[in-house]
Amino acid sequence: MIGTRHETSLHRELKFSYAGQGGRTEAEVAGFVADGISASGEFIEVQTGSFKPLRQKAGELASRGRLRIVYPVVVAKYIEVFDSGGKRQYRRKSPRRGSAWDLFDALVYAPDLPLTRGLTVELALVDAVERRVKDGKGSWRRRGISIQDRSLLAFHESVVLKKPSDYLRFAPFKKKEQFTSSLLSERAGIPVDLARKTLYVLSRIGVVKKKGKKGNSILYYISV
Repeated sequence: MIGTRHETSLHRELKFSYAGQGGRTEAEVAGFVADGISASGEFIEVQTGSFKPLRQKAGELASRGRLRIVYPVVVAKYIEVFDSGGKRQYRRKSPRRGSAWDLFDALVYAPDLPLTRGLTVELALVDAVERRVKDGKGSWRRRGISIQDRSLLAFHESVVLKKPSDYLRFAPFKKKEQFTSSLLSERAGIPVDLARKTLYVLSRIGVVKKKGKKGNSILYYISV
């Protein structure tokens, strides 16, 4: 089917879930293929990586109706490793835990996207299982083990972002408080690099603005 050749089970499961009963998937619209269209006519896009490829597509779809971009955040990942014959060797839990802040690793490549009229970004916080196979074809970092698939294990909750002011949840400061990326990093418990990406996106959509510098650090304040 169109657009499904390299689709993971996680992507497929979310696509069908959000399209819902009475909806349809893999629909051709204006030269693009939408992941789904719900029964109410809302376009559905499930995006597991950078938002950069969606910049033109999102504009086209949103100009023809409401658009919901679903971004899965894997809160907990379980890794299952199989031998080449399909027998499971072991299962372990990855030490990395995802959070809603992961959105900005993807959104930084399309920072103006939240300004698109009719667009909703929804974070789907999930647990997932990653299937790996010892086939000798994978990355040297994984000693030749290939990642074969990723599937949905559990759905925790969703975070819905319909308008720029909804992104205030990512600026945990008081109205007149001035802050830097380092302070955001400390307060949110995220790496400084991710804090910088977050503030870059928030400034592009008008949620925060720059107000001079403190040493070598840019000062920001909430502007909505």
